[in-house]
Amino acid sequence: MKKAYIYVFISTFLFSSMEIALKLAGSEFNGTQINFLRFGIGGLVLLPLAIHRMQQRHIRIIGRDLRMFLLTGLVGVVISMSLYQIAVEIDKASTVAVLFSSNPIFALLFSYVILHETLSRTNLLAVIISMIGLVIIVNPIHLTNPLGIALSLGSALTFGLYAIITRRYSMQRGYDGLAMTCFSFIAGALELLVIVGISHIHAVAQIMSGSVALRNFSNVPIIQGINAGDIWMLLYIAVGITAAGYVLYALAMEAGDVSTASLIFFIKPALAPILALIILQEQILLNTIIGVVVIVTGSTVMFIGNRFADKQNTRPYQTAKE
Repeated sequence: MKKAYIYVFISTFLFSSMEIALKLAGSEFNGTQINFLRFGIGGLVLLPLAIHRMQQRHIRIIGRDLRMFLLTGLVGVVISMSLYQIAVEIDKASTVAVLFSSNPIFALLFSYVILHETLSRTNLLAVIISMIGLVIIVNPIHLTNPLGIALSLGSALTFGLYAIITRRYSMQRGYDGLAMTCFSFIAGALELLVIVGISHIHAVAQIMSGSVALRNFSNVPIIQGINAGDIWMLLYIAVGITAAGYVLYALAMEAGDVSTASLIFFIKPALAPILALIILQEQILLNTIIGVVVIVTGSTVMFIGNRFADKQNTRPYQTAKE
């Protein structure tokens, strides 16, 4: 368990710095270019470990696996992370970080709808509390950046959907989370490469360049504009946050349990705004502070409920073993 908490601590810091790093990189790179390089490099870094895990489980990739990876890459990388990158560029990193951290709540709702899993009273309470926190942060009476908020919530929702799709298919085929993530990253990067090609069509480039939300899809470069000073930031995003962050998250689940690993997304809403204040000098508004407290409360309710459920599920096994 000590190892699990060390993994959680490091990965929490990495994930909490994600919006800040992407915002800084967004001033140097095209947003779609960042996503392509981030997930392409990250997926390739994870590939040897993913293949090793598959060999241990005696799993080979078949045709329908490729179709599923294209789907998860589309939902989790192309759609969710594109919305996310645009949101980071046009809104405050702290706001995007908090709103995106609500993705486990959406995943919980999708698990009920798609997987037909039981939504316990504790989890239902956690969903309600977290939704109240989101409303407080969004502050619909005084919307200052409705596009940024909509993109952030859209990213969180689609990432929650991605999580449930990968979970369902991994249960069917026996893939672990690391392998599913690796091949989804690579598939998503290849799909982004197609978009990069389309973005250079003159008519498409003209249409995309006329919109703030779509300009990342106009004449997207691949490696152009990257200089020696940018490489360290790119490596931190691709290898540090994207690859190492997920590996540590997976190791935290193995060394502890799912509930322990989920602490990452419970701490991130509180830590990310503090990092944004220190590094980007972003002001933390009162409604954001209140909303974060409410969301963390909802996350705590979910965490305690899941821990109790885990203990209840393992008790019959321990009794039988005795």
